[in-house]
Amino acid sequence: MSKFNIAKLSMAASIAVLSIGAQADVLTQWSFNNNNLLATTGAGTASLVGGTTGSFASGAGSSDTNGRAWNTTSYAAQGTGDKTRGVQFSISTLGFEDISFSYDSKHSGTASANELVQYSIDGLSFTDLVVFKSVDINFANGRLVDLSSIAAVNNQANLSIRIVSTFAPNSSLYAGTTSNYAPGGTMRFDQVTFNGTAVSAVPEPTTYAMLLAGLGCVGFIARRRKAA
Repeated sequence: MSKFNIAKLSMAASIAVLSIGAQADVLTQWSFNNNNLLATTGAGTASLVGGTTGSFASGAGSSDTNGRAWNTTSYAAQGTGDKTRGVQFSISTLGFEDISFSYDSKHSGTASANELVQYSIDGLSFTDLVVFKSVDINFANGRLVDLSSIAAVNNQANLSIRIVSTFAPNSSLYAGTTSNYAPGGTMRFDQVTFNGTAVSAVPEPTTYAMLLAGLGCVGFIARRRKAA
């Protein structure tokens, strides 16, 4: 056996034992196509926040064009209730890391143009993440929030994400999407998705022992061939 083939065999043995693929998985997703708040994939809860009301409406224009969507209204009066009304999605990320959150969003003309995404690991204290602004009444698809740099949300029994209406930047008033703001404006959500990567497993001592034994066998065979 040539040195090149021995090297390839050794490398293959190492990879077979130690390599763990890192591929993002859909942990939970809501498509709302069944006109309810049950997760379509995985497990989790979806709920209204702060007095908003909800119903189900067409998802035309979202990334799930032929489906349904969650339509919300009854937002706060102008100049009141900043960051208090919207929707919440809660899941477990146990066994997963590198979490991300994405969704499609559609605002009516009188809805708040600005929506704030927040997160919590206790369901009580929420931290601001990012503000998205809608500039028309069409679906904005694939709004993405990357939480991979936040270690606290990894391998977590209770992760909650809120999407709430918020005042315009540097203002104490809501800005309407395409016209004057009104509490009866609607914010519609679809394809709400949590993704994550399985936590990398640390090889057991026995795994290392098997690897060393395998490499030892490769070395023994190489010496036998050389001696022959």
